[in-house]
Amino acid sequence: MAQHFLLSSRAKTLSLAQVMRMTDDQAEATFRMVRWPETSGDPVCYHCGGLDAYDCRRPNGAPRFRCRACRKDFSITSGTLFASHKLPLRGYLAAIAIFVNEVKGKSALALTRDLGVSYKCAFVLCHKLREAMAVEMKGRVVGGEGKTVEVDGGYFGGYIKPANHKANRVDRRLARNQNGKRECVVIVRERGGNSVPAVFRTEGAALSFIKSRVAKGTVVHADEASSWDALHAQYEVKRINHQQAYSEAGACTNMAEEYFSRLRRAEAGHHHHIAGVYLLRYAQEASWREDHRREANGAQYERVAGLAMKRGPSVDFCGYWQRHLKAA
Repeated sequence: MAQHFLLSSRAKTLSLAQVMRMTDDQAEATFRMVRWPETSGDPVCYHCGGLDAYDCRRPNGAPRFRCRACRKDFSITSGTLFASHKLPLRGYLAAIAIFVNEVKGKSALALTRDLGVSYKCAFVLCHKLREAMAVEMKGRVVGGEGKTVEVDGGYFGGYIKPANHKANRVDRRLARNQNGKRECVVIVRERGGNSVPAVFRTEGAALSFIKSRVAKGTVVHADEASSWDALHAQYEVKRINHQQAYSEAGACTNMAEEYFSRLRRAEAGHHHHIAGVYLLRYAQEASWREDHRREANGAQYERVAGLAMKRGPSVDFCGYWQRHLKAA
């Protein structure tokens, strides 16, 4: 019997102990190489792009540079997801290592214990890493001539607690008995390639999204839901009736189902409630983990760190700490 990839030595090229043993200088050097790989870690001015900058550290030793061209100060994390950071740089490297080492996801509550930070800090940090992962999916188009894409949808959120007495219980599947918070995650996944998730009210609302993200000439596999009937006008579509079989006559959506298996296990085992405004972020995280599931954890660590440093300040949590301090 073949050994599972996650059990092999190829999957384990980084340990948390390696990161925590880093000195401050080593952590700084690592961040510099990730931020400025083109100059081998030499600082590049965030404001004007100048290459002539010198070290002018803060009194507490935190790294800072001053550009000789525009005379402005900047740090390693200026203009990135970690801009205005409060933790030491080694703490962010440790957070990334912990985050990618989890196969199904990492809860913010567990991260508070691992890093010794508040729940708010861990919650924001986790979502910033999810935002970094989502950078790879921006504008992504999958499929093409001779390629196969699977499409499926799964509903999340909007839980209705059943009444105590059986006589008072209602059929929670009916629209009139729901609270309107239930949303549909739609996954578009190329076989042997990447995936793109999105969130809609219903499966049928995702048709325009699917047509914009699936290239012409692609063979699309979907289940028998009527939501996908309109795809026949633009693609060759193969349908599978899951009441009869999981795979039949070459049609199946097993890879799309694998994605939902990962997302639902993350919900059940780590996050518990992944609905509302952050549902897309959790869906994107599951998509990224599924796409890179055969990469070593060290490669995942480097990839996420690089995405975070290339991404600008968070669109979800930019100014979070400033607002927090003002409210206090």
